[in-house]
Amino acid sequence: MPKRKREKSPTEVYSDAEGNQLVLRRTLSRRTISKISSGPAHAADTADDVWRRRYEMLFEHLVVDWVIAGLPLEDQAMLLGRFRMASPAEQEWVRQTIDQHLALFIPEALES
Repeated sequence: MPKRKREKSPTEVYSDAEGNQLVLRRTLSRRTISKISSGPAHAADTADDVWRRRYEMLFEHLVVDWVIAGLPLEDQAMLLGRFRMASPAEQEWVRQTIDQHLALFIPEALES
């Protein structure tokens, strides 16, 4: 039986002051939203651990492409690795962009 092709989710493109672009999916499944909104994985997790992991999960599920200095990153592992090693200013811009994006397109993901 042939595999069904998945429709690509519509995306939005956001640019920072240096012209770098972040491309985000406009939708998330209910299951993904539930997973992202769930509490800490371990009793020993600090509030900061939970907050950081939530943004990493949002990043993993929303980011389709990140163009930095004209170089596109599309591979999920490379995207996440680049996010983790981004400067504090870059990470803050990504988090703010994700928050604005959620408010516009996926407000139910903010209710956690």
